[in-house]
Amino acid sequence: MRTIINIGIGLLLLLGAGFVFKWMVDANKKPKRKAKKIVKTVFVDTVHNRQVPIMLKANGTLVAKNKIELFSEVQGVLQPTTKEFKAGVAYKKGEVMLKINSDEEYTRLQAQKSTLYNTITSIIPDVRLDFPEEYPKWRNYLSKFDFDKPTPKLPKANSEKEKFFISSRNIYTTFYNVKNLEVRLQKYTLRAPYNGVLTEALVNTGSLVRQGQKLGEFINPHVFEMEVSINANYIDLLKTGASVTLRNLDNSLQWQGTIIRINGKVDQASQTVKTYIRVAGEGLKEGMYLEAHIKAKNEHEAFVIPRTLLVNNQKVYAVQDSALALLTVNPVYFKDKSVIVKGLPEGTIVLKRPIPGAYQGMKVKIGEALTNPKN
Repeated sequence: MRTIINIGIGLLLLLGAGFVFKWMVDANKKPKRKAKKIVKTVFVDTVHNRQVPIMLKANGTLVAKNKIELFSEVQGVLQPTTKEFKAGVAYKKGEVMLKINSDEEYTRLQAQKSTLYNTITSIIPDVRLDFPEEYPKWRNYLSKFDFDKPTPKLPKANSEKEKFFISSRNIYTTFYNVKNLEVRLQKYTLRAPYNGVLTEALVNTGSLVRQGQKLGEFINPHVFEMEVSINANYIDLLKTGASVTLRNLDNSLQWQGTIIRINGKVDQASQTVKTYIRVAGEGLKEGMYLEAHIKAKNEHEAFVIPRTLLVNNQKVYAVQDSALALLTVNPVYFKDKSVIVKGLPEGTIVLKRPIPGAYQGMKVKIGEALTNPKN
């Protein structure tokens, strides 16, 4: 009997412990909360279609439009001049830049002039007898002959007989030998072809200059050209004579240039076309790296948006009835961070910033209207 009582007491204890445990578990359970639907706040802009200029950007290096490399056509020792032949020295047109010792060449020229003079002198008696009417012009030629001045042109023969006579005395050959030496003598003195500055000097006074040796580099520091590469897709938008704005890398200075040439060939590797811009102005130096802003044309009824807003390069999200809607657009020109598009109805509310996870029909609320992005 006692055993039965003990068993009954144990069962009652177990049942009581179970009820207590269930009560404690139920007491710790929190009521389930209903999930709130999150509506994202978006930043928008209102479409105002307008005339948008298409500006092509390209980079290039300035090169002097008038630039020559100086080479020696003769050999000799370099002599001092009024100005030292050094980089940075400016010369005016016709001013002596270099002078090479020409004593030997000058002596050879004078000897050849003497031969010509003597030869003509020797034929004067024959001319007086055989061509009395031609005698005055030859006599006058000798009287004006000056060994220190350029040799004057020979008198013109008025008949074949006179021409054969002069030629038989070897006068024509001697005359052209003299003229050849006069031309060669001028090469010992190098003069500035235009107002400019020496940008490179490779020889010094007293050094031996050899024929064909490079002497330096001379430029006109006032007019420059810049070569830029333009995408072949936009080359039809460019015209010679079009104005170009040039800026330095930190945008602190700018100059106005003009397109002067457009290459007719497309580079196969880069699919670009070389375009040449002429520019002049204060502060420009050869070798400067500049950025060109070329106004190609105006796109009418267009709008500018950030490139990050384009979906598959042909759609953008707009806000309609507090929900996102995908609208098809026509991108007409891509820039670094923005794109010019057409096809958006006037007054359309479009996103200003992309939304992660955006989809058609997504509920949104408008935060604030922002201005149109800069080009």
